[in-house]
Amino acid sequence: MSNLTWTEQDAKAVDIARVLAADAVEKVGNGHPGTAVSLAPVAYLLYSKLMKTDPADPRWLGRDRFVMSAGHSSLTQYCQLYLNGFGLELSDIESLRTWDSLTPGHPEFGLTKGIECTTGPLGAGVANSVGFAMSARRSRELYDPAATPGESVFDHNVYCIAGDGCMQEGVSGEASSLAATLELGNLFLIYDDNRISIEGDTKIAFSEDVQARYDAYGWDTYHVDFTNGFTTYEEKVAELYDVLEKAKSVTDKPHFIKVTTIIGWPLPNKAGDHSVHGSKLGADEITALKKELGFPDTPFDIDTSVVEWTRANAAERAKELRAEWEPRYEAWRSANAERAELLDRVLARDVPDDLDAALPVFEAGKALATRAASGKVLSALADVVPELWGGSADLAGSNNTTMSGVNSFIPAERSSHDFTGAPGGRTLHFGIREHAMGNIVNGITMDGLSRVYGGTFLVFSDYMRTTPRLAALSHVPSIFVWTHDSIGVGEDGPTHQPIEHVMSLRLMPNIDVVRPGDANETAHAWAQILRTKNHPAALALSRQNLPVFDRSEGSGFASADNTKFGGYVLKEASAEPKVIVAGTGSELQVAVAAAEQLESEGIPARVVSLPCVEWFHAQDADYQEQVLPADVPKVVIEAGVPVGWKDLIGANTEAIGIDHFGASADGALLFEKFGITAEAAVAKAKALIG
Repeated sequence: MSNLTWTEQDAKAVDIARVLAADAVEKVGNGHPGTAVSLAPVAYLLYSKLMKTDPADPRWLGRDRFVMSAGHSSLTQYCQLYLNGFGLELSDIESLRTWDSLTPGHPEFGLTKGIECTTGPLGAGVANSVGFAMSARRSRELYDPAATPGESVFDHNVYCIAGDGCMQEGVSGEASSLAATLELGNLFLIYDDNRISIEGDTKIAFSEDVQARYDAYGWDTYHVDFTNGFTTYEEKVAELYDVLEKAKSVTDKPHFIKVTTIIGWPLPNKAGDHSVHGSKLGADEITALKKELGFPDTPFDIDTSVVEWTRANAAERAKELRAEWEPRYEAWRSANAERAELLDRVLARDVPDDLDAALPVFEAGKALATRAASGKVLSALADVVPELWGGSADLAGSNNTTMSGVNSFIPAERSSHDFTGAPGGRTLHFGIREHAMGNIVNGITMDGLSRVYGGTFLVFSDYMRTTPRLAALSHVPSIFVWTHDSIGVGEDGPTHQPIEHVMSLRLMPNIDVVRPGDANETAHAWAQILRTKNHPAALALSRQNLPVFDRSEGSGFASADNTKFGGYVLKEASAEPKVIVAGTGSELQVAVAAAEQLESEGIPARVVSLPCVEWFHAQDADYQEQVLPADVPKVVIEAGVPVGWKDLIGANTEAIGIDHFGASADGALLFEKFGITAEAAVAKAKALIG
């Protein structure tokens, strides 16, 4: 017999969630009511009976995490946040999908209390939940390594609701495969198997046995069928409760629970019809539903005493949970003063005071690829920034994303000749799963207990394009390390040579696109990225070696510390500049060479380094004018599409770039053949100044 306590009040609360979902979509005229109606008992079970939460403190460290991967059914979650007192009121449900509401069409992190991550692109939430589960394990290893797994104040579970669309998107498979490899026993994925998508019955495009697929991944799998015994659905809720409780005893596998439902049930006429997936139900159907459930036929007319009851229960549960957790947490803080101080710093997204002192200084006159410099920076920061971890989508040797002297975040039995898995491991192996990697990085970052990065080639950012966008939308500092950033890739050819990528990323709001011009700029770029609290970073790094500029006193070259400004005068002209030559990344050396040639011909030329246009635009107008005066013509050099530079740094600008695909040949030869040269920049400069 189940240990679940389920009262008449619980049943009424579920029905309230159903009615509110129907009324909210009807009022605004659009949305996704069907899943929110049929899945209400599952969501209610999680929030009211299973998950550790504190509605008064939605970011409580001891909480379980919940991800609504089927983000179109945001009402499934909003109704529970309302019923459990997370800050949403009835007026917020009534304001669904309207201007300035707390209930947008899809859940948004940072907008609505209780939302752990922004979801909507299907499948992304599954990968986010894998990130949250990884974050839980890493947090225990970082802050409480002596604790027995499962007994630390940092241990918690992650619950995710996904739908048929999530299961069809490849990113869910990528992430789920990795979750099994990592043995994430704290992850519970509930699959709403309602067999309906926008185009109707999923059998027209989706015929696989999803549970068998998860069996093959190595998950701990279960099935609960809600399509039989409609009149006693409470028995199915109890069965699901027992399954979830039983699954907790399996600690070395993630858990997959297939919940077969009929979309929209118990709608009297439209249950199971694909029309209820993404359209309002219509007044007649809502009237029939309310008659079936015993509600007045008036929009949003609910028994608020039931809401008061559910909120009181949620508050009492939170009180009991915190009464058990708080003494253990305080004991941990008392016994681990340094780790507690680290936790407080990380939660505030602050950097250590000695960050700059830890940055390596690269010797002038040498040549080093910025990807290689980045690897040396990461190794230098390993001890100073213990919360930093990350890895690559199977390109660690090329991306230089492996910190020296640290173990891998894998079970010990999966250690290889090259990588050792151990508790506390910080090297992540995402496998060839760029899309999952990006969403996992976002999940870890939104959890807020560490800083993480993921790497691949810049051209393969196309595989994961939605992930920096979601990070930018969520205002979280995810770090994407994208190397091999131009035709400098060379012989691999145009399939591996990014052309439009850097400029297109700059079109994305709220993301910092960082392209350092030498090794020392790379070090300071990392420092500024780590200082940034509310923007993701796209760090674009070279494959080919670049000269390390001599920045010593009297050299004429400015300190690399100026990288933090995003744009700065690298080398001043011999007199009032008649032209400015600006460069980014590997083309900064071309800008320097062009300015030297102009100076030799008696044309004063200033060199400006532009490692990050976004950081530059964040400076005050006076600083920007000092570096790039509006009345001085400018030539900017970047091995990418030349469009957009006039908008970024002024109308009096000409760009040297490449507006076609590359070729398979030596990288240096490609720069010459495609005209990304000092000579081309000099010609542009002379034409500008007449």
